[in-house]
Amino acid sequence: MSGSSEFDTQLRRVKYLFESLGGNMTSSASTTKSIKHPFTRQVEEVKTPKSDINALILDYLTVAGYPNAAAKFSTEANLSPQQPTTSIQARQQIQTFIHRGEIENAIHALNDLCPAILDEDEPLHFALLRLQLVELIRESQPGGDIGPALEFAQTQLGPKAPRTPQFLEDLEKTMSLLVFDHNNLDPSLSDLLKPGLRREVSDKVNKAILDRQQQRRDAAIRHLVQMRAWSEDTVRKEGKKDLPSRIDLGLDNDDSDKPSGIENGHEPMITT
Repeated sequence: MSGSSEFDTQLRRVKYLFESLGGNMTSSASTTKSIKHPFTRQVEEVKTPKSDINALILDYLTVAGYPNAAAKFSTEANLSPQQPTTSIQARQQIQTFIHRGEIENAIHALNDLCPAILDEDEPLHFALLRLQLVELIRESQPGGDIGPALEFAQTQLGPKAPRTPQFLEDLEKTMSLLVFDHNNLDPSLSDLLKPGLRREVSDKVNKAILDRQQQRRDAAIRHLVQMRAWSEDTVRKEGKKDLPSRIDLGLDNDDSDKPSGIENGHEPMITT
């Protein structure tokens, strides 16, 4: 994907999310009636400064690891970059390796970027090694040589697994993939072979790197969503303000209004 296409896609996504948070917090009932709820009218009257929106967009692109989009947007919006482009690119490259299943390359790149991180963060190291075992098992099926997977499990994960019950449970579950037909797996096992595990590990690695760099682990928009959910819950419990029966974020219930490539508020990882 070209830098321009990456930029347009990410910009469209973040603007969509922000507008859903700020300008489109309407109830499903109010949107179908000519008379709007007073709260809905109050929300629509709030005008967010463009500078705040631009800062939020740049923050998301930076934290999520989209260097080209972040660099281009910071220039067009006349904002100072939040992190050096090279730093974002390094995080993106590691995420790309993980999303492609190239875990050994990801570990090497991570060690180059943060030499002590895996020695000091054993759960993160175990998660990467376990994912590498999953990839080795994937390559051995169906009917392939399971020797490399067995050797890797014994030498890399075996010594670590007994240290915590969770490590041991995760290893035992992963080794079950060698026993059962991959076309007829229990959901708890089939999930290990789905892209979700790669995304989960990639997210953990990205946050760990940001911690090392003394940066925030999550984009500001995530905190806004959490704050908005907490505020609504608090107001409803106190019962001091009349709210619509339902206040949607606008992320799940109207596919026709979503930018292409976005499902349930999420977009496939860009890996080029």
